[in-house]
Amino acid sequence: MKAVILDAETLGKGIDLSAIEKSVDELVLYDSTTTEQLNERINDAEIVITNKVVINEQALESAEQLKLICVLATGMNNIDLAAAEKLNIPVRNVEAYGTQSVVQHTLMMMLSLATKQPVMQKRVAAGDWQSSSMFCLLDPSIIQLAGKKLVIVGSGELGQEVKTMAEALGMHVEFSARPGKKDDPRPSLNELLPSADVISFHCPLTNDTKNLLNADNLELCKKDALIINNARGGVINEQDVTEALRAGKIGGVAADVLPQEPPKDGNPLLDAMNEGLNLIVTPHNAWTSPEARQRIVELTAENIQSTQGKN
Repeated sequence: MKAVILDAETLGKGIDLSAIEKSVDELVLYDSTTTEQLNERINDAEIVITNKVVINEQALESAEQLKLICVLATGMNNIDLAAAEKLNIPVRNVEAYGTQSVVQHTLMMMLSLATKQPVMQKRVAAGDWQSSSMFCLLDPSIIQLAGKKLVIVGSGELGQEVKTMAEALGMHVEFSARPGKKDDPRPSLNELLPSADVISFHCPLTNDTKNLLNADNLELCKKDALIINNARGGVINEQDVTEALRAGKIGGVAADVLPQEPPKDGNPLLDAMNEGLNLIVTPHNAWTSPEARQRIVELTAENIQSTQGKN
């Protein structure tokens, strides 16, 4: 059985692909694949493996040998799932491969925002400490997280692990109701915002979660509230959040995801990076520890084997 990986460079260097190689007869690797190259590369493939290459209905119909699509990620929005179902082509993703990696990234963001590291680092670089009349810099004031309230949107494995780590810091943690789920007895995000010191998003991007945090409910937040988005770009409205941060309506923002990646057309959060705000933007690298990337390969091999009926 022939398999192709369309964007192997997304796995990075030093990753062992032997688990996938042992699951197929032939494995062809492409570092990246453009729209123009796609049809030719999947034409005779029985298994297509990809992270972010977009595969639409036309491409699926042209791949007459295709029996399985494996996505090297949890999100499958780059695949035309309706077309794949119509053509009886199963699509398999991977989940829970980077939990510890993303959780530590979330904690890094929370601690960095609470201790105002984005601002303090700029002040030190500008010579403020060196020229200070005191032995320390007291402005801006930092936040002690012990005793503070963390609201988490998304109570899956990631959210639960963040809860465990936050409680180890002495924080009180509460999950919001699942957006769009009417029979969820938990309080809604809007009900929890007025008492939240930190809000962390770990939910998928859906019609119910798009722009979940926006100009309207940002008015409900504490003025020193910290916002963390390691979920999906678009869960928070970046323009509204940036304006709220500039206006002092919230205390800090950290994001590892943006609606467009790479953000070639810019983003309000990126525009504000040099304004001395308590702001962190990282390049969607929360998941990228070598351990997490290797786990993706192992889970993908398991998906191939289970589809083939192998143990």
